[in-house]
Amino acid sequence: MGTGGRTKFNRRRLNIPKTHALDAACVGEVEIVEGWNVPILAIKATGRGSYQRTRLTRYGFPRGYLMRQKKVQGFQTGDMVRAVVPTGTKAGTWLGRVAVRKTGSFNIQTSSGAIQGISHRHCVLTQRADGYGYHIQPNRRKEEGDRRNESR
Repeated sequence: MGTGGRTKFNRRRLNIPKTHALDAACVGEVEIVEGWNVPILAIKATGRGSYQRTRLTRYGFPRGYLMRQKKVQGFQTGDMVRAVVPTGTKAGTWLGRVAVRKTGSFNIQTSSGAIQGISHRHCVLTQRADGYGYHIQPNRRKEEGDRRNESR
């Protein structure tokens, strides 16, 4: 048991940044918190795709059509892939969530942004789509002058 004031006091005394998980570790009477500066696995529900093949306007009229199949060249939207592009303007190694297109030219959503127009030939599946998106967030140590995440 503890109060919000006690949690904030413990967090400031131990020089721990304000996050939901670390606040839970600072509740009540706490002498020390060890091993808190580890990366956090953030999980976001992304869904498993739409069964509906036609997009509708708000009046119910057809607006656009989706592909008849969800898989293209063995990939489906939401799969995690590693794309190694050897040449061109998009050359490099990209890790992220794929959005498939019927043409085989995919978009890859990486942690730094979307990369468009990556061929299916450069992609290797690392994890099948299971309805969730995974991202590892590194914890950063709070500096003395850093008050961005601190509540007043």
